[in-house]
Amino acid sequence: MRRLPQAWRRLPEAWRRPLAVTGGIMALAWVVIALAAPLLAPHDPLAQDLPRLAGPGPGHWFGTDQLGRDILSRVVYGARVSLPLTLLLVALSVLIGGLLGAIAGYFGRWADEAIMRLADLVFAFPTIILAMVVAAALGPSLGNAVLAVLVVAWASYARVSRGLVLAVRGQEYVLSGRLLGFSTWRSLRVDVLPNVTGPILVLATLDMGTALLLLSGLSFLGLGAKPPSAEWGAMVASGVEVFDSWWVATFPGLAILTVVLAFNFLGDTLRDALDPRTARAIKERAL
Repeated sequence: MRRLPQAWRRLPEAWRRPLAVTGGIMALAWVVIALAAPLLAPHDPLAQDLPRLAGPGPGHWFGTDQLGRDILSRVVYGARVSLPLTLLLVALSVLIGGLLGAIAGYFGRWADEAIMRLADLVFAFPTIILAMVVAAALGPSLGNAVLAVLVVAWASYARVSRGLVLAVRGQEYVLSGRLLGFSTWRSLRVDVLPNVTGPILVLATLDMGTALLLLSGLSFLGLGAKPPSAEWGAMVASGVEVFDSWWVATFPGLAILTVVLAFNFLGDTLRDALDPRTARAIKERAL
C-alpha cells in the first residue's frame, strides 16, 4: 500500500506542467461560464428577436442562427446542459462499472463469468452504433441519450477495475487483512479500493471528453436534445443546414473542442503522476 501515497504526492509537481495548467484553466473557465451563464449571456438563448443569419459583429459577437437567436448566448447556456450531463454520465459509469468489475475480480467464478461476458457483449458492437440503437429505442431526449451512452460506457470501467482488483487481491496486505478477520466488503473498501482509485480516476478524466462527444453526437443525429434546447451537438447540427453561414456550427463546435482538450490534458497529467512507470520515464527524460 505504499505506492499509492507516493503516487499522490507527485500530483503537485505534475500540476505545474504547461499542459496541466492549460487544461485546468480551460476546464475552470467553462465551469465558471456554466455557473454564471445568466450574467454572461448578452441575450435570451431562446429569443428570436435578432436578424437572421447575421455574421459575427458588435451586438452579437458569435453571430445569429437561422431563427434569429444569439449564438454566443446559446453557447454559454449550452455549457449548463453539456457539462453537468457529462459529469453525471461519467460518475454513473465509474460507479456501476467499477463496482461490477471489483465484484468480478474479487469473487471470481460465476460472478466473473457473468459480468465479463456481459461486458464482452457491449464491446462486440461499435460504441456509437450501440448508443444510437439504445437511444432510438428509448426515444429522443437528453435523459435517454445519457442512458444510451451509459449502456456502452460502463464496460470499460468494469474491465479495468477487474484487472486491477485481480492484481491487488493476492498481495500480502490483502491476505493479512483477511486472516485478521476483515469481512469481504471491508477488505474491498480498505485494502483494494485505495489501490485501484488512481487508474480509474485517470480513465474517468480522459473519458469526460469521450462522453461529451458521444452525447453531442447523439444530439447531432437528432437522438438527444430537442429544439429549442441550447445544446452544443444540436447547434452544430443546425449549422449544417446553413453551411454557408459558417459561424452557426463553428462556435459550438469550438466549445466542444476546448472542453475535450481540457479534460484530455488533465487526464494525461493524472496518468503521468499516478502511473509509476510513466512518472519514472518522464523523470529520466528530464535528467
